[in-house]
This record gives sequence, C-alpha cells and structure tokens, in this order.
Amino acid sequence: MRILVTGGAGFIGSNIVDRLIKNNDEVSIIDNLSSGYIDNVDKEAEFYNEDILDKEKIEDIFKKNRPEIVIHAAAQVQVIESMKNPQKDAMTNIIGSINILECCRDCKIKEIVYLSTGGALYGEPEYLPADENHPINPISCYGASKRAVENYIYVYNKNYNIDYRILRFSNVYGVRDDLKSNRLIPNILLNFKDSVKPKIYGDGNNGRDFIFVDDIVDAILLAIKNDNTKDKIFNIGTEKLISVNEIFANLKRIYGIDINPEYLEERRGEVKKIYLSNSRAKEQLDWHPKTDISAGLEKTVEWFKKSYC
Repeated sequence: MRILVTGGAGFIGSNIVDRLIKNNDEVSIIDNLSSGYIDNVDKEAEFYNEDILDKEKIEDIFKKNRPEIVIHAAAQVQVIESMKNPQKDAMTNIIGSINILECCRDCKIKEIVYLSTGGALYGEPEYLPADENHPINPISCYGASKRAVENYIYVYNKNYNIDYRILRFSNVYGVRDDLKSNRLIPNILLNFKDSVKPKIYGDGNNGRDFIFVDDIVDAILLAIKNDNTKDKIFNIGTEKLISVNEIFANLKRIYGIDINPEYLEERRGEVKKIYLSNSRAKEQLDWHPKTDISAGLEKTVEWFKKSYC
C-alpha cells in the first residue's frame, strides 16, 4: 500500500516506517525534524522535511504521493511543555492535525490512523484499569489537544466518510526514544551517561503503564489490517502499573551504575497513577503486548549505549 507517515523521523514514527518498508509498503514521510532525526529515516522511504503547519506544502506532498492510508504521528508530545506553552501545543497538535485532515478530505484518503494518548487523556482515573469508556478529563494541555483532534477526526468521518482508527497509547519507551524530550527513561539514561543524579518529580511512587515501541508498531499494523472492527478507538497498553522508582531501579541495574536520584516537587499536569485496559484491542485487533519491562529496558539501554556512549 501507499502509506504516508507524519512524524516519520521521530521515535515512534521511524519505528513504524521501518516495519512498513520491511512489509514492502510504499512509504512517504513528513517531518520537520523538531524532535526527529534524519538518521532515523529509512533510505527507501520518500522523505519531506516539512512542517504540518505549512498547509500548501503538505497539500503538494499528498497530491504527489496519493497515499491510501495516513498514519498521523506528528505532534507536540511533552506534557510539561504543553503547560508552559499551550499556544504552541495547540498549534501543532490541533491546527497541524486539521491541515492533515483537510488533505485527507481533498485527496480522498481511505483511512487515517491517529496516534493518541491514554493517560494524558483520561486524567486522574476514576477506576483502574482505565478502559475506552472511562470519562475523559485531561489535566494537561497536551491531553486536551489530543482529545480535540479525536473529535475533529470523528467530524471528518461523519461528514466526509474518512475511515479512521484511534490508538490511545500508554507510556511508550524503547529504541530511538526522544533524547530532546523531558521524558523519564531517556532523561535517566542521559544522566547516567554524564554521571549526574537523575531528577525524579515526586516521591517516585507515581506509576504508569510502560509499553515497548515494537508492541506499539504491532498494534498500528493490526489496526490497518483489521478495517472492519466494531469500534474505532483502542487503548494500547500492558495493563500493568510500574512505579517510577521501579523503572529507575531496573535502569540502574541494567546500565551498571551506582547512583541515586534527586527527588523534586511534583509537576503540574502529570497524572499520578494510571494503567490502561487493553481488552478491546485483544478482542478486536488480536493484539497482545509481547515485551515485558525487563526485556524492553535491556533493549533500550543496549541501543542507547551503542548510539551515545
């Protein structure tokens, strides 16, 4: 198939592209390299160094490549940055996504697969594991902007018949994780490299549902394959709660370093504890997470040491 991936030079996007190329799909990429890296780009993909906010250039790329499916991964994904600069977050995540949807409408795209968020969308959970019917109460601007895009996708489906799948991810980690971000795992690894105490916000008992990037890619490909599912929105997570302190202890052991974290005050906009139900994805997509946390962290540390140490 002809597939266009926005954010295809980034952490999740580049892993998606590699798998699509391996499957002999014809892939084009739009990425402005604000958080992605040119070295991540598969040489067999058609790469465009453009911003999704530049509608005219994006339209030209759509018309030239005529994709059948769009995987929309480009986004501002940092929770704390969204609280510092909500205007920028909204411009990238909402206006940029509307530009993509407009191109999908004009070029009569068959389907869009949107990479959304679970924890940031549901907010502080009323029950666990949070399923797709959980009330949506984001406590960050990032969560609010991702929810807004979900609503726009629904509108475009109802008015212009663009099919869609929305995947709400838990906390993704793994090979090519964004070192420019303020995300937990890459920050810890960068601090280990420099023998600096990693910063943990709160007491470290806050927890998340951490899922390895390869399992995320599996879910995306299954969402494309299974295009007649009853539902169109799927949580993608492990159904396991792992604390920040557990993540730190595992990374410290695997990396082989004797260093302790520095605990700081909690940050606004971050959910304390959440993990996602994945029963709908199991039933309708035949998807199951395959990588346990120890194996996933070992692969992540191996990649980091090979690339940056």
